[in-house]
Amino acid sequence: MNDQARLLREQIERHRESSGHEGRPHKEAKSLAIISGKGGVGKSNFSLNFSIALQQKGNKVLLFDLDIGMANIDILMGTTQGYSIVHLFEEGRTLDQIIQRGPENLSYIAGGSGLTEIFKMDEQKRRYFLSQLEEASSHYDYIIFDMGAGITDETLQLLLSVEEIFLLTTCEPTSLTDAYSALKYINIHEESIPFKLLLNKVPDFQVAAKTAERLQAVAKQFLKKDLPYLGSIPDDRYVLHAVMEQTPFVLKYPKCQASRAVANIASYYLEDKKKSSTSTNQKPSFVAKLLRLFS
Repeated sequence: MNDQARLLREQIERHRESSGHEGRPHKEAKSLAIISGKGGVGKSNFSLNFSIALQQKGNKVLLFDLDIGMANIDILMGTTQGYSIVHLFEEGRTLDQIIQRGPENLSYIAGGSGLTEIFKMDEQKRRYFLSQLEEASSHYDYIIFDMGAGITDETLQLLLSVEEIFLLTTCEPTSLTDAYSALKYINIHEESIPFKLLLNKVPDFQVAAKTAERLQAVAKQFLKKDLPYLGSIPDDRYVLHAVMEQTPFVLKYPKCQASRAVANIASYYLEDKKKSSTSTNQKPSFVAKLLRLFS
């Protein structure tokens, strides 16, 4: 592991020197993953609209579509996929070359199976990916991973490396059961990763709050896990209209209930991050944790 870390750091430092960045403080984006226990809960739609809401509030966001097999971020935006993460490995392109621009100048990387393959690639390709990821991280405030339903051995390693995880579910019993299973599975491997709970397609905010309380109580009782409730998004017909029109609903219908809810969630999240940033605890970077897991 030490040899891998040394080689990666040497490569990063050479890049900084050639770019004239040596001696400057290194900025690193906050990394978060958005997961659900099952499909069909609106995770990708939330990931996209939440990313745009953060962007509208003055943050630079890079959205990774990792919903393998069901990748649809570009479809939700009505854009055409040019490059995906696959081109990074198969054609030797840089991350900057495959990053595309969406509404509100949102940066995103279209879906593809390439990222899961890095855990099976040789050391040289992994180091190339990690150096590219660390360089990209210096240009953004947030890197958001829209994960697929279910957890594989490969995606687990990424989930164990991010700064925090959003657990998105609905009020339906099957959705809640699967969400709890995903929480439990990740928590078994790493208890210290912070989670935040979100409820989507809720009939009303009171039902959502009671549902959140029940899931929080179960997590606390059986996993000894805190599960802060970040908020809920109502079951709003304008969301479906926006999907049909291939436009993010926070842009197409900014005054609808769902758009206001996402904007409030983004504001609450940013305020919470501002408060927690005063902590002096230094945590390993996302790239450093991925490197450790590779080893």
